[in-house]
Amino acid sequence: MAADTILIRGLKGIPEILPGMNLGGKILAALELAGIGAAGGAEPASPQGAIIVVVAQKVVSKSEGCLIRLDDVVPSVQAQAWADAHQKDPRVVEVVLRQARRVVRMDRGILIVETHQGFVCANAGVDTSNAPDGTVVLLPPDPDKSADDLRRVLEAACGRQVGVIISDTFGRPWRLGLTNVAIGVSGLSPFIDYRGQVDSSGRSLQATMMATADELAGAAELVMGKTAGIPAALIEGFHGGRATGSGREMIRPPEGDLFR
Repeated sequence: MAADTILIRGLKGIPEILPGMNLGGKILAALELAGIGAAGGAEPASPQGAIIVVVAQKVVSKSEGCLIRLDDVVPSVQAQAWADAHQKDPRVVEVVLRQARRVVRMDRGILIVETHQGFVCANAGVDTSNAPDGTVVLLPPDPDKSADDLRRVLEAACGRQVGVIISDTFGRPWRLGLTNVAIGVSGLSPFIDYRGQVDSSGRSLQATMMATADELAGAAELVMGKTAGIPAALIEGFHGGRATGSGREMIRPPEGDLFR
């Protein structure tokens, strides 16, 4: 499954995305600029011609209208108290609490919650950066469906296998620094499973399952950045083959979570 060379390019030319905008069409135009043109309805090519497109969650959310006007938010007593204690905007805190299935930790001004989608992350993924004035951006309600919808549009136009990863920036409990991870996946497996294979010493691997979709999302961030205005990346050379998979599969189930 290992690739000798993987090429990752930022997709330039994608404009500021607004609610209701055709994100798939904008990505297709950027792919054409990158030399991946429409194929006139040709059948998808072999896995060797496959591409992966990594798309930042923020533009997916904007295109789907996942924004909240803060002037429309009335903070609860809990949100107001937390905001007063930690110099936060009580309206933003209220939005975070509404997006939470459960609160995991409230400490030192940081809110860690489990979202309705099942992600455990800071502030339920609610973001004020790169958001229209007076609004916050939410996570897509179903990132896997969003990825699948984009994949179908791109695959039909490009005439080759396309995998789509929707990425977002998460913290990590045991390491400093943030990294991009896959919250939505379509057209590829989110894992490479080495369990049952034999290592170079002849030992059977028991627990090695690589989070490939997260690795690809993290690598793509290197060409997308946070301030460069490049919300998508093209990955070529990763020969994972056609597979079904989802970002939901990457969420550790409660029975396997030793820290819940």
